Amino acid sequence: MIYSSPRRRALESASILAERLHCSVRTEEQFREIDFGDFEGKLYDDIAQEYPKIYRQWMEHPTETQFPNGESFVQMQTRVVDAAYKLYARHHGETIAIVSHGGVNRILLATALGVSDANIFRIAQRYAARNLVTLIGDYPLVELMNA
Repeated sequence: MIYSSPRRRALESASILAERLHCSVRTEEQFREIDFGDFEGKLYDDIAQEYPKIYRQWMEHPTETQFPNGESFVQMQTRVVDAAYKLYARHHGETIAIVSHGGVNRILLATALGVSDANIFRIAQRYAARNLVTLIGDYPLVELMNA
């Protein structure tokens, strides 16, 4: 089973993978990227000009920023980790794939590695990065990252 963010770029990648593996894709809303609210679709320069204080906070402390009419990092982290634990319970002992976004991947990897929120952006995630986390009981073992 493959779980995918509802965003088109993730769904397209998940579909390619599903075709090769002969399995199905299920959209999982909880694995979407952060909701940037009023910042969605805007250029960095425009955000900096329109919201200078919040923009500065975002650049200096990205995990502590609440996007106007959007999410905070902590809200995103909660939904992603909750969804991952539900999948773990549902698919205990099985292999699944999650096709998502850099922010979601970083949260899942940081949770597995015990990395603090302040250091989460030290985890690189290139486009189409592959990560492998194996659960041994309830213990996550990161076997592959950013490959």
